[in-house]
Amino acid sequence: MNLVGPYVHKIDPIISTVAGVHLWWYGLSYTLGFLEVFLFSRRARDHLGLSTRMVYDLAILVSAGVLVGGRFIEVVFYEWPFYREQPHYIPAYWLGGMATHGLLLGGIIGLLLFCRIYLKPFLSVTDTLVVAGAFTLGAGRIGNFVDGQILGSATDVWWAVKFPDAEGFRHPVVLYDGIKNLLLIPLLLWVGKKQPPAGVVTGVFLFCYAFLRIFIDVFREYPTTLLGLATGQSLNIFISVVGLSLLIWRLRASPRAVTSSHDGRVRFENEPACNGGLFWPRILFAAIVLFSLAIPSDWTQDIPARYGKRHPGLHHSSLYPRIDTRPEKERGSGGVDAPNPDRPDAIPAQGSFGLRQRAAPVMRIGGADASRRDAIGGGREIIQQEGCWGSSRGEPRRPISCDRYKVNSQGTAREL
Repeated sequence: MNLVGPYVHKIDPIISTVAGVHLWWYGLSYTLGFLEVFLFSRRARDHLGLSTRMVYDLAILVSAGVLVGGRFIEVVFYEWPFYREQPHYIPAYWLGGMATHGLLLGGIIGLLLFCRIYLKPFLSVTDTLVVAGAFTLGAGRIGNFVDGQILGSATDVWWAVKFPDAEGFRHPVVLYDGIKNLLLIPLLLWVGKKQPPAGVVTGVFLFCYAFLRIFIDVFREYPTTLLGLATGQSLNIFISVVGLSLLIWRLRASPRAVTSSHDGRVRFENEPACNGGLFWPRILFAAIVLFSLAIPSDWTQDIPARYGKRHPGLHHSSLYPRIDTRPEKERGSGGVDAPNPDRPDAIPAQGSFGLRQRAAPVMRIGGADASRRDAIGGGREIIQQEGCWGSSRGEPRRPISCDRYKVNSQGTAREL
């Protein structure tokens, strides 16, 4: 018996269901991350000169920025063809659809708003919170893994993982990225103890986060492209350049001026007047923290259809409707039938109704029958032999009727 070897993923991604709302392990990573932001801000309040009300406002703006930014990047860069036709699903966070790069950018925008409102030094505040940011991103990746999402390429290494909705064993790229994010924490703490100029810790975080992710994402299968590269890789390069530029610029600056503790004491002597009441900020922050528990991993999807096998008892409802994720023109073209979530054996493999793949189903043709094709001109072919197999890019292979597909010379077929 092998004690160490490939792992078969069978984790239930749902913690519990309360009043018809599913609570997810992935969503818990947001909750923990937002609490970390609050705790780090409160711990640094003397250094930054923050009142208790400011601490709550900072946590609220950063948390809201993370949620809005993650959703915005997902909608615009990954799932725009779907949301353009069905914009009423944009607020439906509980159906999934958050982009990691958007979380980072949204958090930064939230920090900018806070610093603009309270006239705080932006880079000093970001230096304080990047550790909480690294923790949030690391915890989020662990949540992705628990949810069984974000596939790596096929491999036979001993630590490979058999994911619920994918054929074969694959690189657990989310664990690679999650471990990388968590390992940034001691590095950032060490750099911060050196008391470098304001912005250096932030530059180290941005550069290391994105630059190291470039190598990790080599093992990831991206369904979309941007500027000729995988979408995530384009964003990785952009953030790497921003981080490196910030790092070089701030290293040339004079050493950081030590914040006067007297400044903090003056502010806190007047804290009751500055607070102006904490009831509503506390309620709002608690609402954001609890709302985050309802967010599942990866793209927008039909929740009961996708997770019915792993969490028995899921049913469609007003919150979790039966959704067809194909563009309108394909839904009316008589192409692939919409999946029937009430038949577990008919639930498509990952990607079949995930919204990141907006074109007609793309199949990879292989096996002995794959060689039996007749060219029809224009560099395209049509398969005539029945009973071959195919799969969406990076997804499980399944039997297909090969005379229903048009294929190109690279073995990529589009359903007729």
